[in-house]
Amino acid sequence: MLKIMLNGKIHRATVTEANLNYAGSITIDRDILDAAGMVPNEKVQIVNNNNGARFETYIIEGSRGSGVICVNGAAARLVQPGDIVIILSYAHMDSEEAEQHAPNIVLMGEKNRVDAVIGHEPEATIY
Repeated sequence: MLKIMLNGKIHRATVTEANLNYAGSITIDRDILDAAGMVPNEKVQIVNNNNGARFETYIIEGSRGSGVICVNGAAARLVQPGDIVIILSYAHMDSEEAEQHAPNIVLMGEKNRVDAVIGHEPEATIY
């Protein structure tokens, strides 16, 4: 049996752009991807803290240091620039792997800069 486990989390990123006319996906600064252990073309779930929308798409690599978080295509209707989002990736693991696994949780700061990377979800996270 495989379990689906949180593998990477970008916590409280700010949407910088919403591009309805692109074919789809979310563009994310490569520095942020590296911190979260995410890669281009990986499936992600996005949760919009401003309106409660939840949707899935795949990652496109954005320029390093740009701070870009751009939701593209039809999903652009679910966000506005300035919205706060959480971006989640998951991995399939057997029970033994799951017991030892620690996700990369990236806590975001001003202008979509990485404040910290932690390996567990603290109880009652407020950030």
